[in-house]
Amino acid sequence: MATDLDRFVAAEGRDEMIAEVRRRIDAEGITYIYYQFPSVTGRIMGKGVPAAHWESMARKGFQLVYGATANLFTDRHGDYIGYGPEAAELVGLPEPETFMPLPWDGKVARVWCACFRNREEREDPAAFLTSDCRGNLKRIQAQFEASTGLHLRAGAEPEMMWLKLKEDGTPDVDGVTKPYCYHIDQFSELQPIIHKVIEYGQAMGLDMIQGDHEDAPGQIELNFNFDRAERTADNLSTFRQICRQVGRELGAFPCFMPKPFMGVSANGCHHNISLWRGDENAFMPETADQQKPSQIGLWAIGGILEHLGALTAVTASTVNSYRRLWDTGFWAPVFADWGFQNRTTALRVSAPGRFEYRSVDSAVNPYLSMAALIMAMWDGIERKLDPGEPEERNIYAAMEAGKQVQKIPMTFGDALDALEADEVIKRALPGDMYRVFMHYKRDEWERYCATVTDWDVKEYLDVLP
Repeated sequence: MATDLDRFVAAEGRDEMIAEVRRRIDAEGITYIYYQFPSVTGRIMGKGVPAAHWESMARKGFQLVYGATANLFTDRHGDYIGYGPEAAELVGLPEPETFMPLPWDGKVARVWCACFRNREEREDPAAFLTSDCRGNLKRIQAQFEASTGLHLRAGAEPEMMWLKLKEDGTPDVDGVTKPYCYHIDQFSELQPIIHKVIEYGQAMGLDMIQGDHEDAPGQIELNFNFDRAERTADNLSTFRQICRQVGRELGAFPCFMPKPFMGVSANGCHHNISLWRGDENAFMPETADQQKPSQIGLWAIGGILEHLGALTAVTASTVNSYRRLWDTGFWAPVFADWGFQNRTTALRVSAPGRFEYRSVDSAVNPYLSMAALIMAMWDGIERKLDPGEPEERNIYAAMEAGKQVQKIPMTFGDALDALEADEVIKRALPGDMYRVFMHYKRDEWERYCATVTDWDVKEYLDVLP
């Protein structure tokens, strides 16, 4: 019986694409290729191989320990997260259509890979590896489209802070610019970085569209156009790799930590989402009221609000993420409500035909967040969940007037508990993915809880008598 790996290798048109990549390798002088895939946290993992071995890699793939999908990290007890040293090795096979030379090194290219279980496994040999978050998103999107005729398109708003470097090359907790929001002069201070990011982004297929200086030290947002969810996730990962390279070249540190500074805005990564049927936007208003999405759009909002607690564990996926929620006054969305252009709610209709999911930050793994949003909206559509009327008031004023509004989880531990109780969102982390994610993130929360911080010392060192 043919395996998932067999069918992947034998896919129609694959041999022609492999041959086309060889022609590009030879014509463009490529000598080295990175074979890459994202881990559970969105880090880019993989292997580098001389380009002479392209055909062999394309048909046989490379092997790497299963634990690479969890960064090969150990937990606080010294155990490897997700998979122990006795586990088999995954097989990574390149997707030739994603082959892309690196614009900063003309001899090197990268290619995204699909991950499979080892061919010799006794159970499910050569099946898709379910701890491959990138592969999971592609399969979940395909299942959603096959069932409903709809697919998710998304745009990301990656905010980041460019920090100064110390003399030893490590990042300083000091931004390159002042925290002046939308200030062109501060934006201009970062123009050499911006030019280089845009140049590399365009060379790697990102349709760079706009940017601005945000209101934290060294904080900018550079946007690229929206696309199908699986492509946007790849584009965001590529964007991050580009920023790291530009930082190396220009002597600055690209910081994607959600909240490195208190008292100024955090690094968000709002997801602008819409569901499409073919080339028709299924969220577009059906009445003269341009502020009200279609019925499918309303049900989708209802699904996200229904599962917002569990979604938060996936989209605000670090301990530091919750500093963003507690530093009030900086538009961080903490209330499970929705409205048109209302930045005090977790969801806002940002324009006719799309809405903005706001409870997501710059450390997000987009493959997990997009899959989880598909599952939440799918449930909302199937169950016809009513999100209620949109909130047009500032949510704080609405609550002072007596409105009862539920908060999203305000600690990472509470968010993980919400995920553990939510069977719908857990389906966005199928098979080994949920086990690996929870092992990694429970350990992250426990390590924080087991740490004495500077705050502890300052607060309690001289507590008595």
